Amino acid sequence: MKELSLHLLDVAKNSFTAGARHVEIILEEDGAGWLTITIRDDGRGMAPEFLARVTDPFTTTRTTRKVGLGLPLYRLTAEQTGGSLDIESEVGVGTTVTARFQRRHLDCPPLGDMAGTIALLIQGSPDVEVLYRHTTPRGTAELSTEELKEILGDDVSLAEPEIFAWMQDYLTEQEEQAAVELPPASLQGGF
Repeated sequence: MKELSLHLLDVAKNSFTAGARHVEIILEEDGAGWLTITIRDDGRGMAPEFLARVTDPFTTTRTTRKVGLGLPLYRLTAEQTGGSLDIESEVGVGTTVTARFQRRHLDCPPLGDMAGTIALLIQGSPDVEVLYRHTTPRGTAELSTEELKEILGDDVSLAEPEIFAWMQDYLTEQEEQAAVELPPASLQGGF
């Protein structure tokens, strides 16, 4: 995938498919160029046997195809930057997927359109409580559907096109204020 936001979209959709009612998407960037993306849900979780092989491309819960490339590609992308992927899960409790990326590494894809990705996730599953927080040394971009629902009331769906547009604009502004300029990519770990 060409952007980290697309990996995030794929993993978060897995949370929704697993019946999660609450999903946290937390991005933390430090001054040394490390980005940690944590996606935590309260979905069905995975049995230990399935968890042990979940990053194998031939392991999937889908019945429409026999391969699942989302988590294997996410792990590969993280490892290519000198980072890692960790998955913790418990049946009936939920799953936490944590990936670390060295954003200054030549092989690290750009972050991508996080505002559009988060707004799209919320619009596609308006009944799931989503907390998004992206913290950088310059500031924080944050959106909570729980808070939005309190403000808007029960009469307004988060799936409405006007709400989608507002969420995207709101997060875009916050992301721009918190954005960190990275120096040129390093060749360490190289070709």
